[in-house]
Amino acid sequence: MQNNKVLVTGSTGHLGEALVRILKSLHYEVVSLDVLASPFTTHQGTISDRDFVKQCMKGVKSVFHTATLHKPHVATHSPQDFVDTNITGTLNLLQEAVAAGIESFVFTSTTSVFGDALIPPAGAPAAWITEDVTPVPKNIYGVTKAAAEDLCQLYHRNHGLACIILRTSRFFPEEDDHKGMRDAFTDDNLKTNEYLCRRVELEDAVSAHILAATRAPKIGFGKYIISATTPFLPGDMADLRTNAPLVLQRLIPDYEAIYKHHNWRMHPGIDRVYVNERARKDLGWEPRYDFRYALERLKAGDDLRSSLAKLVGSKGYHTEAFVEGPYPVE
Repeated sequence: MQNNKVLVTGSTGHLGEALVRILKSLHYEVVSLDVLASPFTTHQGTISDRDFVKQCMKGVKSVFHTATLHKPHVATHSPQDFVDTNITGTLNLLQEAVAAGIESFVFTSTTSVFGDALIPPAGAPAAWITEDVTPVPKNIYGVTKAAAEDLCQLYHRNHGLACIILRTSRFFPEEDDHKGMRDAFTDDNLKTNEYLCRRVELEDAVSAHILAATRAPKIGFGKYIISATTPFLPGDMADLRTNAPLVLQRLIPDYEAIYKHHNWRMHPGIDRVYVNERARKDLGWEPRYDFRYALERLKAGDDLRSSLAKLVGSKGYHTEAFVEGPYPVE
């Protein structure tokens, strides 16, 4: 019988739980680990403990490494905490994956690794963000995720581990971590706007991970941006930076009436666009959710979330409350 045993790290998080749900529905045998207990976690412990990682790796064919400290933890956790989880934890998994003869290793990274490269200078067009853009991390989160990416490449090059890095854009259901954005837009309005340039639906993120695990042995190593397919082209970037509604009127003219009906607004300008072309080509990924799809759901009065996103729901990143909203201010 073919081995279908997989390991999912971070199984209590948004993506981790979603992966466990879908992999089980596809009849995979799932080993799942997290520091927190949950119905979707089979092994409770930390990836910074190599012996624990080794125990979880037994008999596994593929690894989905989603466990991480996130940007909202920057103000509440020390830099060492980020190093321990995001770098040492990833190193432990890579070492034990090689020792166990793992066939594919999928690492969930983030578009946050691009950091300051995402923000073009004043007067410049919006940034067209592909995998060829050089990351300039701007906080300990971005630095540690970039370092973990480098470890993945090292273990592919030196040990032949088939490893795919997925730089995911936003998929969390929680409110935006920027107070100005929370004040200026309703949450659904803001998230729908983001499908134009910097958001991916949870269901699509899961499908990208499963495809990556399947394609990893053939690809060997690759980095891919996982974000909804943008309607924009490089030639739109100059106008997009200063007048996003004008570009949308040109490309998707019916959006205005739908937005007006919901009393929604488009961003006056958009400063970056994530491009998923390489992931669609190399992984055979076909994301379902994009801005046009969201408009169709709005017109039909449907929930903007996938059924999977509704099942997983909101997780939050902190147990405590903060004055400025759901996240602490750095």
